[in-house]
Amino acid sequence: MKTLICGSIAYDTIMVFGDRFKNHILPEQIHILNVAFLVPDMRREFGGCAGNIAYNLKLLGGEPLIMATVGDDSGPYMYRLEHLGLEATHVKDVPGTFTAQAFITTDLDDNQITAFHPGAMTQSHQNKVTDARDVSLGIISPDGRDGMLQHAREFRDAHIPFIFDPGQGLPMFDGEELMGFLKLADYCTVNDYEAQLLMERTGRTLEQLSGAVEALIVTLGGNGSQIYSNGRRIDIPAAEPEAVIDPTGCGDAYRAGLLYGIGNGWEWEKTGRLASLMGSIKIGHRGGQNHKLTRDEIAVRYKAAFGDNLW
Repeated sequence: MKTLICGSIAYDTIMVFGDRFKNHILPEQIHILNVAFLVPDMRREFGGCAGNIAYNLKLLGGEPLIMATVGDDSGPYMYRLEHLGLEATHVKDVPGTFTAQAFITTDLDDNQITAFHPGAMTQSHQNKVTDARDVSLGIISPDGRDGMLQHAREFRDAHIPFIFDPGQGLPMFDGEELMGFLKLADYCTVNDYEAQLLMERTGRTLEQLSGAVEALIVTLGGNGSQIYSNGRRIDIPAAEPEAVIDPTGCGDAYRAGLLYGIGNGWEWEKTGRLASLMGSIKIGHRGGQNHKLTRDEIAVRYKAAFGDNLW
């Protein structure tokens, strides 16, 4: 059975400015800001939440099925999906649009200026969950607003359990809409900042919010994560990374671990630890899809981190 991953397919263009923004932005002239940064170091990465999650789930031996929308410039990404053996039956081309993409400029202090163009992502509602076959589990990650709302209803109507993963899309929804997602979803995962925003928007505590789903998962970066389920909080330790190079896509790698554990009926302690490990593996590589480990290598890393066998 397959895992349906609804979310974005995107290109990330990352540029490095060899100085500090503060040396070129004059506070007293901020009202007439007009600056240009020379960026001799530039790379283009394959990203987007759906692409990243599917990539990591495939590494674990899962069967991800991507549901996303792309534009006229999607050729290189579609070729990559085919090369990786990732099924793209439900990656829909929207003519006359660009694939979603982020343009990120980073300075020497790791400050970032980002411009994000959603492009075809805004048409994600053109995809229907019911078009996918042999699906036993799903996830709704950041995508077009209408698509996220629609896919949540479709998952529930099809009786397919799913994770609600609002991510950067969380600010698009008010408290009532967010509670609507939680009532439809079986699981919800957010980072610590998103958890605070979720509580503010809904007027509820994490313990109260967790009562609406089977499990509420909150990631805490280097401090691990917490899983609220059945009235208890399970503390998941962070897996020690071999290197800290780039956090881009770490949350998506974590979510792939969640999907694999849930799909295989594992207890939350083991599921959370696998998710933690996947995030720690990713942070040691640039971009969201450049780490290349086999299942056996992942199992060795899991044993080293937690002292238990994975498979």
